[in-house]
Amino acid sequence: MSSASLVGKDDMKLGKYSLQKIREATNNFHEDNKLGEGGFGPVFKGFLAEFGDVAIKRLCRRSSQGLEEFMNELKLIANLQHKNLVSLLGCCVEGEEKILIYEYMPNRSLDKFLFDPSLKVMLDGSIRFGIIEGIAQGMLYLHKYSRLKVIHRDLKVSNILLDQEMIPKISDFGMARIFGTDQTQANTNRVVGTYGYMSPEYVIYGQFSEKSDVFSFGVLLLEILTGERNSNFSMTEISLSLLGWAYNKWKEGRMLELIDPSIRETCDANKATRSILVALLCVQEIPKDRPTMSNIVAMLSNETLSIPEPKEPAFRSSWQPQHELNGSSKNEMTISLPEPR
Repeated sequence: MSSASLVGKDDMKLGKYSLQKIREATNNFHEDNKLGEGGFGPVFKGFLAEFGDVAIKRLCRRSSQGLEEFMNELKLIANLQHKNLVSLLGCCVEGEEKILIYEYMPNRSLDKFLFDPSLKVMLDGSIRFGIIEGIAQGMLYLHKYSRLKVIHRDLKVSNILLDQEMIPKISDFGMARIFGTDQTQANTNRVVGTYGYMSPEYVIYGQFSEKSDVFSFGVLLLEILTGERNSNFSMTEISLSLLGWAYNKWKEGRMLELIDPSIRETCDANKATRSILVALLCVQEIPKDRPTMSNIVAMLSNETLSIPEPKEPAFRSSWQPQHELNGSSKNEMTISLPEPR
């Protein structure tokens, strides 16, 4: 690799590229090559001879939080290898520029399909169940089988990328944290995440664990099955949250009414019912009541395994923490919690 030198031995032979090479790959970050805007800066499509098409994530130079997240993502994802995690191919750290290079996902992110009335028909029942299973396998790897125990902390529909075969890949590890093998929980004074996906213990106390990721997975599961955004529910009369709506339908014995109308008649009703029950278990208020990713994978894949009855979900009547806690946008939030005495 003439244009690249290698970053540390522990970084899986990660290619390090010059800024000039990145500029050539993206036509000088041309607007036509922009794929989207991530939490900490824009993402561009580029071309590198070694890999073909790539996705190039350029850290916003104004971002005060960004360097920590950038270095975190660089060190962490370079050591993760799984078919349901996006692959990091290289990086560029030059002057004020900090850039990550990923495998290119031609079908972009799941939300582009799921919430577009003209595209969601491409996500039939079997594809959706395949996506759910892939995300579950990726999360199980992070929590249990990777060399590092990883808590993602920002699992959401826009962070699920789709390859050309619609295989899901979990992306964006800027918020992720590594846990010790015996560690079950950690606390933070800076809660960063996305409205509607964050567990109550994370929002209120800054506590995160495998079970906070499980909560986010449950919300994601409900969004995939219903084709509805959790964040839209505060504006409807059906319910103040997707979780509350799903729980009420389950109590009424009308779970299949939750399924996206575009797949309701054709999807496997038994799988759909099991998946909704699993989602409701994931979003229960108390972390210990939620299943582990191992339990989730087992319940989703084994149709004879009994599924316990879910308790009332968190945020059943009102899913949003108070907006006054910060001045950020509706979807992204940072809350500074008081220091413990």
